Amino acid sequence: MFAINEFVIHTTGGICQVKNIAPLDMPGADKSRKYYFLAPIKTNGSKVFVPVDNDGTIRKVLTGDEAWELIDEIPEIEEMRVDNEKQRENLYKEAIRSCDCRELVSVIKNLYSRREKRLSEGKKTTATDDKYFKIAEDNLFSELAFAIGRNKDEILDIISGRMEEGSI
Repeated sequence: MFAINEFVIHTTGGICQVKNIAPLDMPGADKSRKYYFLAPIKTNGSKVFVPVDNDGTIRKVLTGDEAWELIDEIPEIEEMRVDNEKQRENLYKEAIRSCDCRELVSVIKNLYSRREKRLSEGKKTTATDDKYFKIAEDNLFSELAFAIGRNKDEILDIISGRMEEGSI
């Protein structure tokens, strides 16, 4: 169970702070069921309600140590494999909904490779690929930045720098 003021990751809300744990005060809501009242940090005034007994859509935010460990693991994380092109978008969606940082890295690697290949063949990137690359990168970089106390715009440089230093 999460505590009030704790930061969590929500599948669609991103990084959120638990503001309250209580029944929903809405007509027709089951008053015996408790909910997490989440406030996404990206969207002021926005609220997300998640049943306490069904919290599979949220998890704790990475700690700073876990974030650095993940950054160091990035070279070893395998690129997402897509065997069926018709399932490509569904695989991206599932990985993003999982809120699993390693899955996000896997998607990003797949999309990066796919983009490089298409560009080398003189083709443009697809709108679908661009969309999921942006979502996966934003979700991953936002959490890493939050965990290590940095700006999201610095994360790519931090990852690249660690790889160049040979510490990865």
